[in-house]
Amino acid sequence: MENDLDKIILTQEQITKRVAELGEEITKDYQDKQLVVIGILRGAAVFMADLIREVKLPMEIDFMSVSSYGASTKSSGVVRINKDLDSTITDKHVLIVEDIVDTGLTLKYIVENLMSRKPASVRLCTLLDKPSRRAVDVDVHYNGFTIPDEFVVGYGLDYAEIYRNLPYIGVLKPEIYTR
Repeated sequence: MENDLDKIILTQEQITKRVAELGEEITKDYQDKQLVVIGILRGAAVFMADLIREVKLPMEIDFMSVSSYGASTKSSGVVRINKDLDSTITDKHVLIVEDIVDTGLTLKYIVENLMSRKPASVRLCTLLDKPSRRAVDVDVHYNGFTIPDEFVVGYGLDYAEIYRNLPYIGVLKPEIYTR
């Protein structure tokens, strides 16, 4: 798998350090609030697992699964909910955990969908932000890293469901995804 990468842009150590910092920020911001952390499957699972261990507060966790990519490198713009929440979020403070914000189309849909359920608040935490690709405005409250417009994999991010288990984030060689 490592041979499929052009370069590593974020090491395991850099990610670990930043996740701990995000956990501290979230702990401070959500003191005395009823927090529900919602991971967007599958990409955010690795990040969310590490992040919630750094948040020193009681919390509920839940997951949503949405699709807009399939086996492509670009979002189709059509969002489909594959797995909805198992619990109610009414009057609770919701923190959406996502692996990457790219065009923002998927997250805009998720935020609007969750807001219709009457939570106390909805905020977004992402490991990676790619603002150069943004098609719609999305308010990212907690951002791990801002990255350039390159196709990245590792630490939960995939191409065709592969590479999620890499402990770092690397740029996939174009010949891998243009086959």
